[in-house]
Parts: sequence; C-alpha cells; structure tokens
Amino acid sequence: MIPDELIERIREEADIVSIIGEYVKLKRVGNSQRGPCPFHHGKDPNFSVTSHGYNCFVCHESGSVFTFVQKHLGMDFVESVKFVGAKVGIEVPDVSRRAEERDPREPYWEVNATAADLFRTQLWDTPAGQAAREYLESRGISREDADRFGIGYAPRDQLVVRDSLRALGFDDARQLEAGLQVVSEGRPDPRFRFRDRLMFPIYDAPGHVAGFGGRILGEGQPKYLNSPESEVFSKRKLLYGLNWAKQAIRKADRLIVVEGYFDAIRLMLAGITEVVAPMGTALTEQQAALIQKYTKHVFLLYDSDQAGLKATFRSGDELLANGVSVRVISLPDGEDPDTYVAENGAEGFERAARESVDIFERKIQILERGGWFTDLSRKREALDKLLPTIRVTADGLTRDLYIARTSEVAGVSRDMLDRELKASPKQQRPPSQPPPPAGDFGPPPDEETGAPPVRQRDRRLNHSAIGVRAERELVRMLLHHRRYVEPAAERIGADTFADPIYRILFTELTAGDSDVPLDELAAGLDEESTEVLQELMNENGGLDRAEETVNGSINALLSRELSDRLREIDRLLPLADSDQKDTLIREKSRLTVEMKALGRPRWKSFNSSRS
Repeated sequence: MIPDELIERIREEADIVSIIGEYVKLKRVGNSQRGPCPFHHGKDPNFSVTSHGYNCFVCHESGSVFTFVQKHLGMDFVESVKFVGAKVGIEVPDVSRRAEERDPREPYWEVNATAADLFRTQLWDTPAGQAAREYLESRGISREDADRFGIGYAPRDQLVVRDSLRALGFDDARQLEAGLQVVSEGRPDPRFRFRDRLMFPIYDAPGHVAGFGGRILGEGQPKYLNSPESEVFSKRKLLYGLNWAKQAIRKADRLIVVEGYFDAIRLMLAGITEVVAPMGTALTEQQAALIQKYTKHVFLLYDSDQAGLKATFRSGDELLANGVSVRVISLPDGEDPDTYVAENGAEGFERAARESVDIFERKIQILERGGWFTDLSRKREALDKLLPTIRVTADGLTRDLYIARTSEVAGVSRDMLDRELKASPKQQRPPSQPPPPAGDFGPPPDEETGAPPVRQRDRRLNHSAIGVRAERELVRMLLHHRRYVEPAAERIGADTFADPIYRILFTELTAGDSDVPLDELAAGLDEESTEVLQELMNENGGLDRAEETVNGSINALLSRELSDRLREIDRLLPLADSDQKDTLIREKSRLTVEMKALGRPRWKSFNSSRS
C-alpha cells in the first residue's frame, strides 16, 4: 500500500483546480471555479471546483483530486495517486516491488523524533530542566499539556543530547544534516545547535518531526531559534500546529493564524483547534498557498503593537493574493492571544472573532484614526498604502468592493482609482521617494535629515541617475576647488542631497573653513564616507570646467526638487476641492517658470575623463 503520509503530501501539493482545468473549461465565480460537468456532460456551469475538491450541483458527483482522476480517466486509486504525484513532482514507488524501500527523508525524521524524546526526558526527569519546568508553570502549562505538544528542554551542556544521540546510533554526520549540530566559520568542530532552550517540535502536515523551535531561558539572543534549512525543514513552507489542526480546519472551514507557539497552544487547549503559527512573524508566499488548500476563510490574531500590525497586513496581502478571505481579530490594548484566551476562554475568543473586521477595513480604520484622510498630502499617502493591497487581491468581487470602499473613504472617483491601479508602482511616486513595503506604513526616516534610508548598494546602483551624478560631480568639484564651497552653500543645503554619503561630505565641506586640510576633513567620517572621499579626490578629469560643472550640478539638483514637487502636485490635483485646486495650479505655474529659468543642464560636461 502507498503510505498515508505520502498520499496526504501529494494531496496537499496538488493544485486540483489546475489538474481539473486540463479537462474542464473553468472560470472563477466568487471563491470557486465553475464549468460544465464532465460526468453528466452538462453545458451550464454547475460543476464547482475549490481547493477542497469538486461538486456538481446537478448530478451531485463530488470528491477529491484522486476521485476525479479515477472517475474521469478510468484509473484505480493507486494509479490516480501516481498520476497526481507525477503532476507535482513526487515519485510514488512501485508498491508491489519496492515496499521495502524507505522514504529518503526518514533518516532525518528518525533522528529528530529521537531528539524530541530526549528533550522531553531532559525537561521532566533531570535537575537541569528545573528552570524550564518553572517557566512552563508560570505560563499555565501543565505536564499533561506540554506532553500533548511534545515540549522539551535542551540543556546548557551541549554534550548531553549529542552524546545520547551518538549512543543510539545517530552519528555526527546525521545530526549535522538534520540541523541538530552546526559548524561555525572559524570553528571546525561541530557543536549542538540548541542550548538552554525550551524546545518545541515542529511537525510537517503528515506528523513527522521536521525540526525544532527553541525559546531561550534567561538572557540572550535570539529569543527563538529555529532549526536550519534541511531536507525536511523549511520554515517558509511549514506551519506550526498544522498536523493537529488540518482536520479541524476542514470541518470548521476557517483558520486562525497567530504569531507564536504559545499562542497556538493556548487556543488549542481552549478547544479552538483550527489554529496555526508561522515560523516567523508574517506569513510567507508558500505558507499562504498552503493555507488556501485547506480553507478560504482566515482570521489573523496577532499582537496589537506596531510589529503585530505590520505582520497582520503583510500576511493579509499574501492571503488575498491566494484568493483567501481575511479578517482581523483585535484584542484589547496590552493583551496577546495567549493571555486573552487564558483569561476569557473559548467563549471570549468567539466573541472577539464575531467582532472581527475585514483586513482592508482594518487598514482603513487605522488610517482614519491617524487623520490620514483629513489632509490633502496625507490623503495621497494613505492611498499609496491602500492601493498595493487592492492590486494583489485575487478575488475579483473582493477587489471591486475594496475599490468602492476606497473611493468612498478618500473621496476619489473610481475612474481615477482604476487608472492608478493600472499604473505600475514606479509611476506612483517620485523617484526620490521609494514606496514602503506592502502592508507597511513606511520605514523610519533618517533621524537627522528626515530623508528615507538609502543603502550603499542602492547608491551604487543609482550612480548613473542624473540626480545622483549631479550630487557626485558637485561634491567632487568642491573637494578639488574649495573656492566654490561658499557660493554653493548659499544656493542649496545638505537636505537637497538624496544620497547619504554625498550629503555627509557636503555637510563637512560647508560646516568649517574652506581651506581645512583633507585629513582633518576625513577625521570625522566613517569608513564608507572616507572611501568615497578618497575615490573622488583620485578623479581629476574635467577640473578645468569646475565653475560650469558646479553651476550645472546645482541647477540640476534644484530642478530635481522642482520636478518632484510638480509631480506631487499632479498627484494631489485629483484629490483636491476647487479652492485647493486653484492654489495648486498657481503653485504649479510658478514652479514651471522657475524650472525654465534654470535651463536644461549640459550633462556632457559631467562626463569627466578620469586619469
């Protein structure tokens, strides 16, 4: 027979819509795909396919992906499993001749399962586990509860579990491959990965121990440490608790996603078993795709702090991209899922779930409370935070509802929103203002200048852009010809610079005496700024055109500022009332005149011949 876990794995990996779509012309209708039934040969779209299976509303044929292949292609069950397995790249061995062959991942599952048993022994039967036992007690977790989830303890002495595994026949090579031991750079001797940590076995969907998550006891970082990537462990593809929750998810047709192990455990102990937790804070693309195979209805229950909100919206976008309906459960301030359910039980949780709101509505609530729709400029930024979510939403009806709600709350026509949605993200914002990640409310600006953070790699990649070339050439000329520093400082300030390195160098040049020696100038710079300073000093090309280059560079930077403001005005006009439009149009006319007065820079003069 084919092992049940292999059948379950193939079922999880299979895209039933894609497979049935090869034989039936399907079209999305709501949360399902519809088409003519291939069994009674109907012509109307009465045949419905979801990630859970198929059903005909006329002849009532229904089943899984294996059932469809059996009935439609005339295969037996084993043949259907092999057929679907081939579609997803999973080989099904010939059960009649290769029953004795083992799954190649079994050695990893075996050593992990043995380690999990040793961790449990260390937790309950040794003096070393005392602190871990006390910690569990402080969290309201009994021994019976802990054993239900396989919780254990990795002692501080790394030799204890390692040597026990060796004595049971698991050599260092297998421990390394499973991620229980690690080799660090500069330290060739392997060491045990988990030390003085409360250990949570992480199971794959069929129930194998794929890896571990370890919570440190006492001081130290990281707070949680996962197994490294291996043949059986990939934190982007696994969901903690799915092995226990999968049947409950299908039965309840919903899933609760929480942040951490204790949150998931607390809900399960309260009788809410359709709950999982990702390996990180926010869901990954692979995890969201896995979830939609079980249900189309997800509730996100994250902490209410800023990090929790970011994870909520990022997870929401991943789920919406997979056609899943997403709602957000909000808890009172200061509460997290663990403490709230421990105090209020399943009844309190269900009450909070009934008060949940759609993920998009939750984002609008936060923006409204922050006053983002009351000011014209902030309203534009609020739309920039909503549009990415609308773009990724796969379900057409949900997407249309989101557009209508955005039009209502922002006072912007649907036609304007449709045009914005069709434009690429690069067309949405000026080049000097990169958009924040989807679901985020933007990265923190530079503490001194308020400018968005720019990494060194980004500076190098943008080196050919006209604005950055102008910054570079201006600083280069000022370093070689200090007499132009004061006139330059009268026309522009350091906040004109987008690149942080050139901004630092300009600040140093304009802060002190124009004849300060180069070594004194470099004394207050960090390593990267000093490196760029030396690079600019080594380039002598075009120095005979210094005045022309300085003036051209300054004009280019001023033009960039004006261009950015003109683009911003164009973005604000559709949102403005009549009085605001008059003000913006007058400002636009004035800035256009200033742009013309600056003229077009002669960029050829910046192409210095470097020697």
